[in-house]
Amino acid sequence: MTFKSTRISFIIAISLTGLSHWFFGINLGWLALPGAIYLALIIYGSSVIQANFFTHAYCSSAHPEKTIALSFDDGPNREYTPQVLSALAQYQAPATFFVIGKNIQGNESILRQIDAAGHSIGNHSYTHAFFMDFKSLQGFKDELKQTAEAVFNVIGKRMKLFRPPYGVTTPNLAKASMLLDYRVIGWSVRPFDTSADNAQTIFRRVQRQIKPGAIILFHDTSDKTVQALKQTLHFAQENGYKIVSVEQLLQIKAYE
Repeated sequence: MTFKSTRISFIIAISLTGLSHWFFGINLGWLALPGAIYLALIIYGSSVIQANFFTHAYCSSAHPEKTIALSFDDGPNREYTPQVLSALAQYQAPATFFVIGKNIQGNESILRQIDAAGHSIGNHSYTHAFFMDFKSLQGFKDELKQTAEAVFNVIGKRMKLFRPPYGVTTPNLAKASMLLDYRVIGWSVRPFDTSADNAQTIFRRVQRQIKPGAIILFHDTSDKTVQALKQTLHFAQENGYKIVSVEQLLQIKAYE
């Protein structure tokens, strides 16, 4: 179900309720039911990126082989991104880093390291602000453009991949990403590494959810993620999983 079909269903439901009141005297209080269902679906569709409610998001691949992709949000981080890069290099594993534009200043050398190591870089907004989901269309476009320019000024590449902050989508975000020709990237494995107590808990969540075609969501912002990543890389190697880039898994382009 998409936003468009939900909106049409809601209009039909309230119209039928209104007609039922007019012809059969049904209490108008029943209007609250389609309203509540509509609101619940909007909240669900906004917060669950896999629902493809407002826009299509690539969250996994129907890959028949044991192939997966790793992704990292919220960097570049001066302390932890280099540690993530070191772990990836040890296993010769590519990854995609969805960077926050405001974190680039002062960390340009880390962004260059990501690029030089053959990893891809995606847009994760400029501010990643808590209330950014209430931004206007122009506000979302500005967020994407600012980060795009910051990345281009460092590595000279124009990004094509965008991961919405918190995985939340809205009509304005969907339209902004479409107008700027971004591919929206979600995930299928979320180990909650920003809130889990320890690396072992994070890794166990990955282990339970991993399957062919999976996109794993990590954040290169803590030591526990670094340790969980090392366990994940070892697990993938031991269990015959091949790690490829997000764009290779999805067969799309990371840059213009």
